[in-house]
Amino acid sequence: MPIKIPSRLPAYDVLKSEGVNIMSESAAARQDIRPLQIGLLNLMPKKIQTETQFARLIGATPLQIDFTLIRMSEHQPKNTSASHMEAFYQSFQEAKSQKFDGLVITGAPIEHLPFEEVSYWDELKEVMDWTQTNVHSTFGVCWGGMAMMYHLHGVQKHMLEHKAFGCFRHKRTDNSSHYLRGFSDDMVVPVSRWTEVRQAEIDTAGGLKTLLTSSDSGPCLVEDQKYRALYVFNHFEYDRDTLKEEYDRDIANGTPINVPVNYYPDDDPTRPPENRWRSHGHLLYGNWINEIYQTTPFDLSLIGTDSDS
Repeated sequence: MPIKIPSRLPAYDVLKSEGVNIMSESAAARQDIRPLQIGLLNLMPKKIQTETQFARLIGATPLQIDFTLIRMSEHQPKNTSASHMEAFYQSFQEAKSQKFDGLVITGAPIEHLPFEEVSYWDELKEVMDWTQTNVHSTFGVCWGGMAMMYHLHGVQKHMLEHKAFGCFRHKRTDNSSHYLRGFSDDMVVPVSRWTEVRQAEIDTAGGLKTLLTSSDSGPCLVEDQKYRALYVFNHFEYDRDTLKEEYDRDIANGTPINVPVNYYPDDDPTRPPENRWRSHGHLLYGNWINEIYQTTPFDLSLIGTDSDS
């Protein structure tokens, strides 16, 4: 939550330059409160695991959240029961008449495919265009973030020779970003992907700002002010055992895979892994929710209009 201090107080400009969440007295006086409408477009095969991971982070603030689960309209998941999908999910075609303060678009295990060959690509393009009229802030995660950058900015994803897999050191590149409040200068983030986006191409696209990056795994968190979006290519939402489950699955299937970097103690997969990113995951999604709360219109009908700024 923000701190309210007089704008003439010397601390005001100092804290603002450091990214501390401050609010002027005039802004506080006109502020209204209502539940935030947050949607999750879940593209992952393990729907229940994914929805739990994101709900845990999104629901950890003092604000009331109305959480809506959304699926692609024609795509039928193979790893989640039809009864679960029927009971808890709306198709995008059912949800698109609504307005949302925030939308998360998850990753999907289809990195090897060109975007245009994904079976639901046309509808996903419709989703991404729809966010500009019906969503105040969109958060694209891993493949979902890459898909948004490709569709909105033409930034390509590139296949890696070896899977980026493990817990990699990252550094913040912006000390004033509201999305990085409370972040350490250096942190560990889980990474699990066969593709990358390249910083030089992000820079060339224009209008994009990288907030977190790794010398080993490249850009991690990118802000897109023009399209009111964030893109994160790594997995703050992962549970302690998520990388272990992926590693064990590949070993059981005989798929060549390296031990995830810097994940198990002493890189020994017989020892239980430790979660060393949980606090930063809560910070990132809490900061995103708080930024939505500070900037979204009280009247939902104004989202996506000229008044939504």
